[in-house]
Amino acid sequence: MTSTVLIAGATGDLGGRIVRELSRHDVRIRVLTRPGTGTASARYGDDPRIEVVTAAYDDHAALTRAATDVDVVVSAVSGTRPVIVDAQRALLAATVAAGVPRFLPSDYSADYRRITPGTNRNFELRREFAADVDAAPVQATSVLTGMFTDLLTDAAPMILFGRRRVLFWSSADQVLDFTTKDDVARVVALAALDDDAPRVIEMAGDQVSAREVATTMSELTGTVFRPQWAGTTGTLSAMSAVGRRLSKNPDEPFPAWQGMQYFVSMFSGQAQLRHVDNGRYGAHDWTTVRDVLAAHLGVDRAPSSV
Repeated sequence: MTSTVLIAGATGDLGGRIVRELSRHDVRIRVLTRPGTGTASARYGDDPRIEVVTAAYDDHAALTRAATDVDVVVSAVSGTRPVIVDAQRALLAATVAAGVPRFLPSDYSADYRRITPGTNRNFELRREFAADVDAAPVQATSVLTGMFTDLLTDAAPMILFGRRRVLFWSSADQVLDFTTKDDVARVVALAALDDDAPRVIEMAGDQVSAREVATTMSELTGTVFRPQWAGTTGTLSAMSAVGRRLSKNPDEPFPAWQGMQYFVSMFSGQAQLRHVDNGRYGAHDWTTVRDVLAAHLGVDRAPSSV
C-alpha cells in the first residue's frame, strides 16, 4: 500500500531535499503551504505525485483537513519560538486530530537533550517542543545528525581558510558530528517510511575533531593548517550571552551569538551523538568532511603530501 506523507516546510532548503528523496520512493507526497504564497505551487505543481494543500497554522480545522488520510507528518520548518514551538504545536495537534499515526518533528541537529539550560536557545526550543511530542498520542521519531557539514564552507567560521587555521574551544580533540544536508534528507525520508522507527534515530556522516579537520585541510591543500585555540567553551558561552543581550532582533533564527551557542554545545561534548547507527537503513556512501572540503577547494579528495 502506498504511503502518503505530509511535509511542512517543503519550500525550504532542507524540506526541498526531503521531498526530492521521498520522490525516489513509491509514495504520495502532500506539501503544506500557507495561504497567500505561491512558492509551493510554482515548485511542485507540475508533479502529479505531489499535492499542494493550503492551511494557516492558526487554522486548526484547515490543518486537520490537510493531515487527513495521511500516514506520517514530517516537519521541516525552521525558525525560533513562533515556528519551532507554536507552529509545530499546531501541526502536532492537527496530526492527532486527523488520526495520523506518525510524526517527525523538525530536529535534524546535534543532541539537544543533555545541554545545560541557558546555553543554546534553538536547542532548548526543540527540547521544549519534544516534551509536547512525548505527551501526544502519536508515534514520533526525531532524527539527530549533528551539524550540517555544508556549513563548514559557509556560515560556520570554524575553518579560517586564508589564515590556515582551524578554530577550537577547550579541546582540539573533542569529537564533532557532521552530516550533509543531502544525507540528512535521505535519512529523514527513510525514517518517514519506516513504521518501526524508534523515538530517536542518530546518524552522522562523519565524526572528526578540529585537529583532524586541520590535518585534512593540510592534506588537501599541501599547506600546513594548524588547530587554533580560541578560548574555552565557558568563555564562548559568556560572549554569546553578551551578544544576545545586545541583539536588536532577538527572534532572528541564526544570529552570530546563536552560532557561538552551537559551538559551545558541540565543543563541550554535551550535544555529541552517543548512539550513532549509520547502518540502520543499509550500506550508504556517506559524504564526509573531507569530501565537502575537497569539493569546496576544487581538489581531489585523496591525501597529498604536505
